[in-house]
Amino acid sequence: MNEEKTHFGFRDVPVGEKKKLVGEVFSSVAGKYDLMNDLMSLGVHRIWKRYFVGTSGVKRGDRVLDLAGGTGDIAALLHERVGETGEVVIGDINAAMLGVGRDRLTDRGLVRGLRYVQLNAEALPFPDGSFDLVTIAFGLRNVTDKAAGLREMHRVLKVGGRALVLEFSQVKPEWFRPVYDFHSFKVLPRLGKLFANDANSYQYLAESIRKHPDQETLQSMMVDAGFGRCTHRNLSGGIVAIHSGYRT
Repeated sequence: MNEEKTHFGFRDVPVGEKKKLVGEVFSSVAGKYDLMNDLMSLGVHRIWKRYFVGTSGVKRGDRVLDLAGGTGDIAALLHERVGETGEVVIGDINAAMLGVGRDRLTDRGLVRGLRYVQLNAEALPFPDGSFDLVTIAFGLRNVTDKAAGLREMHRVLKVGGRALVLEFSQVKPEWFRPVYDFHSFKVLPRLGKLFANDANSYQYLAESIRKHPDQETLQSMMVDAGFGRCTHRNLSGGIVAIHSGYRT
C-alpha cells in the first residue's frame, strides 16, 4: 500500500517522514533562528510579535501555552503580562529550539513562571481546559496535521479562552507579489547560505509559506476545529495574519 503523502515545502513526502525532515531543519537553524526571522521579514517580525502579544488580551494571573515556542521571544513578551501569579508554558517539538529558548530567557533572568515542555502540537500532554490563552507564532505551517493541532488547541483551552495564530500568509496587493517572491526564492536562500551556511533550510521555509492555507481557508479550519468568534487580521499587506478564535 502506498503511504499517505503530505508536503514538505514543494516536495511530496510520506506523512511519517515530515516530522523528521522539519526537525532536521529546525535543529540546523536553532542557533540562527532569530537571524533567520530577521532575514525572512527584514526585521519586521519583532514588531509583528509585539503587536500579536499586545492585542492578545492576556492579563495578570493567566496561564498561557505558547506552542512552537522556539527561542522564547513570544514567551518573554507574554511573561511580562501574566506577572508573578501567571505562568507561561513553552512547548516545542524540537529539543534544540527549546534549549536555545531556555538558555536565552535564563540569561535574561527570566525563570519564575516559565515551564518548558517538548511536545507534539497534534497530541498535547495537558488536560482539557488547562489554559486561558494558547498562542502559536510562525509554527502552524510546520505542523503535519494542522486540523489536529487546531483541535488540540481548542481542547486545552478553558471555556472563554482564546487561541491566537500568527503566521505568514497570502500577500494581498497584486503588485507586491513578484517582489515578495523574488525576496523569498532568490534572496533568502543566498542569505541563508551566507550567514548560516544552510541554503536548503531557508528554501524550505520560503516554500512552506506558499503551501500554508490562506487567510480564509485557515479561518474556516478554525471554525471546523470548534472555535467560535473566529476572525483574522492582516499585517503588512497580508505577509502575515493574526487568526483568533475562542472556546465558547
